[in-house]
Amino acid sequence: MNNFFNDLQGKINQAIDNSPAKDIERNVKAMMTQGFSKLDLVTREEFDIQAQVLAKTRAKLDALEARVAELEAKLSTPVTKI
Repeated sequence: MNNFFNDLQGKINQAIDNSPAKDIERNVKAMMTQGFSKLDLVTREEFDIQAQVLAKTRAKLDALEARVAELEAKLSTPVTKI
């Protein structure tokens, strides 16, 4: 019985692969790929990498701003002489 369903599935897949709908799908996919390649787009992976770089840079900037504020506070504090 299981063999029957596997054969049926194989025949359905073969019919779909040979149908005009599959050709239309390939043509539309090719046209969209060509259209997207003309646009200045980035992949999701590239976007995620840049988002990580930005997060690290933002954290470093926050640390540097805190350090500068600490140093400015030290400079504005009067020094007492003994």
